[in-house]
Amino acid sequence: MAAESDAFTPLALPVLPLDDEVVLPGMVVPLDLNDAEVRAAVEAAQAAAGGGSGKPRLLLVPRVDGAYAATGVLGTVEQVGRLADGDPGALIRGRGRVRIGAGTTGPGAALWVEGTRADESLPEPLPGQVAELVTEYKALVTAWLRKRGAWQVVDRVQAIEDVSALADNSGYSPFLTTEQKLALLETADPVARLRLATQQLRDHLAEQDVAETIAKDVQEGVDKQQREFLLRRQLDAVRKELRDLNGDGEGEESDDHRARVEAADLPAHVREAALKEVSKLERSSDQTPEGSWIRTWLDTVLELPWNERTEDAYDIRGARAVLDAEHAGLEDVKERITEYLAVRKRRGDRGLGVVGGRRGGAVLALVGPPGVGKTSLGESVAHAMGRAFVRVALGGVRDEAEIRGHRRTYVGALPGRIVRAVKEAGSMNPVVLLDEIDKVGSDFRGDPAAALLEVLDPAQNHTFRDHYLEVELDLSDVVFLATANVLEAIPEALLDRMELVRLDGYTEDEKVVIARDHLLPRQLERAGLGADEVTVEEDALRRLAGEYTREAGVRTLERHLARLLRKVAAQHELGEAELPRTVTGAGLRELIGRPHHVPESAQDPAERRTSVPGVATGLAVTGAGGDVLYVEASLADPETGAAGLTLTGQLGDVMKESARIALGYLRSRGAELELPVADLKDRGVHIHFPAGAVPKDGPSAGITMITALASLLSGRPVRMDVAMTGEVSLTGRVLPIGGVKQKLLAAHRAGVTTVIIPKRNEPDLDDVPAQVLAALEVHAVTDVRQVLELALAPAAGAGRREAPLAA
Repeated sequence: MAAESDAFTPLALPVLPLDDEVVLPGMVVPLDLNDAEVRAAVEAAQAAAGGGSGKPRLLLVPRVDGAYAATGVLGTVEQVGRLADGDPGALIRGRGRVRIGAGTTGPGAALWVEGTRADESLPEPLPGQVAELVTEYKALVTAWLRKRGAWQVVDRVQAIEDVSALADNSGYSPFLTTEQKLALLETADPVARLRLATQQLRDHLAEQDVAETIAKDVQEGVDKQQREFLLRRQLDAVRKELRDLNGDGEGEESDDHRARVEAADLPAHVREAALKEVSKLERSSDQTPEGSWIRTWLDTVLELPWNERTEDAYDIRGARAVLDAEHAGLEDVKERITEYLAVRKRRGDRGLGVVGGRRGGAVLALVGPPGVGKTSLGESVAHAMGRAFVRVALGGVRDEAEIRGHRRTYVGALPGRIVRAVKEAGSMNPVVLLDEIDKVGSDFRGDPAAALLEVLDPAQNHTFRDHYLEVELDLSDVVFLATANVLEAIPEALLDRMELVRLDGYTEDEKVVIARDHLLPRQLERAGLGADEVTVEEDALRRLAGEYTREAGVRTLERHLARLLRKVAAQHELGEAELPRTVTGAGLRELIGRPHHVPESAQDPAERRTSVPGVATGLAVTGAGGDVLYVEASLADPETGAAGLTLTGQLGDVMKESARIALGYLRSRGAELELPVADLKDRGVHIHFPAGAVPKDGPSAGITMITALASLLSGRPVRMDVAMTGEVSLTGRVLPIGGVKQKLLAAHRAGVTTVIIPKRNEPDLDDVPAQVLAALEVHAVTDVRQVLELALAPAAGAGRREAPLAA
């Protein structure tokens, strides 16, 4: 009962304020008596104690930012004397918590307050959870003290059994902040206080583990850098000794970039830029990324053939003979290359090789359907000129850096494809084939077609600057050949910088020559057959070209030849046929099956598409060259079908407008043509273009649709041997169209003998091969009336009034 009454007995104590410090019960702290507040509190405590046997008592109160805490610590003055530095001091021991009450009076100059003891006690023995908490706290303290090497303190902590004393012992922890110690002081419950101390210690150990891990990683990185630095210095020293032993430095010439630059045959501006980079390399450390960038750049610059050029073959007749031997047909391209060589020879003879810093390069765009030899023609041009040949595939390229190169600051940066092509060729005047230039795309990384503008502009490419090289590169002596399938897919600004050469396809005779002289020998070799073992007669080649294939080029023809020869080889190995063997036109069906493209003229007249009224044959241009296009028209029953125009066949807007123009013309002028136009007003009109899965567009089917409708209304079928192309106006005028050469080649392949074209397209006939014109009757017309007179089967007793053009 006496102990309980002491806990509630008010105490009058002098206050010793502690600025930003907290003392917990059980702690012993020295205080400097030079501080006026400390001295006043100690003197007041001594005066209150008088000469009694008890030790002077005072109240240690934390003062944070000028504010006193609500709880203090009862302290006793254990000793007054001198501190280690010789100043007067007092040794104070914390005894217990005191909850501060109201102020009071007392001796001395110190502040006096009343207070009551705030310590709580626990029952004996300790509950199980409290005992586990004590064990955990001691384990954490032991781990922390062992890391600090404080082994003697470990034993003292392990000897503490009182929960309150164990929790207050954490007041010695140097890692606790003032706020954390104050929280411990104000927690009267010993278990809660010990739990708080345990959590604080656990958090500190976790932070310490992370800090130690980071410090270890940093130290390992520093050690690695130091080792690398020392090893590199040692390596430099060894290299220096080796160079000194060699005397002339030949053993390290590959690494001596300055010597390589000075020995290389470089243009003045390139040499200056290279020497600047060498100076940067010599000043930079081996550990910096810039050193590797500079070395890679120097290697690239030194590998370029800055002053290497091949001599052009100025034997003009020999160059033309090479082109003729390697490619049949394609006269336009051959003439252009011959002209280029002739001009180069004349300029060289007169000392005009370089004019205004520009040499005599060329930029040609070869546009045509697949399989006509655009890509292989580039190799033939290089062979004929005696130049190196490099192919640059542009199909699917979407990054501008593929053309102009990457900036050197990027990891893995490379020069653009143009610079790499020149480097690969080993000369500054190669033939560079830009393959599939119409399939260049663009996205967020830039537009490669825009980057090609400088490359292909003869007025600019003598100072081409790649982003990686950052020095001027002269491309004015390069012959650029760009290939494309679709002219409309090439940007207009890019097309304006190139000279356009159209390759519209081969005639049947040219295909036979190509198959005999080029395709057949190549496929014989691939099939493991000799020319003396298999002979393919010319009529077989002609049937392959005319009836088994229908294309502008010769790729499908070559595939059929390969299939034919594989079949012959297989039959020989199976013992079904003997070699040597001759393949004739009649024997093709046995080897590769029936033909797939029999001309309409070879079919039975009753089975031809145009054998009934309302069907006309037109001509069109596709991505694969020219082709025939059939137009079918029908009238709906007036009782079941609604009036109006129905169009099918996946038509574009322009072709739909042409159909409306054709119908409008017949409704307004049908009476003049003696056609029953009343049917057009009362009955629905349906125009269909077969091959509905293929998109179709363009104005050139205008006269074909008028002819089909006129045939349907008049009941007169369209002549089976007639095909036509031309745009029509509302007044019946036949307007010019494009692709005349390709369309006439398609008509010739399809077995058509009569073709109707607009009058204003007559000049385009000069581009059509002579043998094709000789096989066709070409009629140039200006009005729809002429078209109908030529195309529709004549009425009884009527004859044709339009004479064909001379072939």
